Amino acid sequence: MTATDITRAINDLLFTPGLDLAEAVERHFTPDYRQRTDGVWSDRAGFVEHMTRLRSLVSSGSIEVHDELRDGLRYADRHTVTVTRHDGRTTGIEVYLFARLAPDGRFQRVEETTLLVTGHDEDRNLGHIR
Repeated sequence: MTATDITRAINDLLFTPGLDLAEAVERHFTPDYRQRTDGVWSDRAGFVEHMTRLRSLVSSGSIEVHDELRDGLRYADRHTVTVTRHDGRTTGIEVYLFARLAPDGRFQRVEETTLLVTGHDEDRNLGHIR
């Protein structure tokens, strides 16, 4: 398996509506996956719940990676995700991400901090909405 990266993962999770969410998660995240976003921890089931909610809100979007570093099983990046909701509202969130990859190349653990750069103040919680 080729090691994943944030661009492939986000595109599969959010911006490829024809791809089954379970398949996208399995492709990029280990069964014991854990994530902390802005201090809120989720296990893989919680992450799937989060992605399900985001898919219900988001009609399209894009990701721009500004910085990316891979060192063995360590991965870090700074990226901006821009999403357009079904109601037409657009939000941009900058993300600082540090991750551990499993030997098979999938994300095993992610810790990230988000910063709302464009959009409504109430969109600050998009990184961990359920």
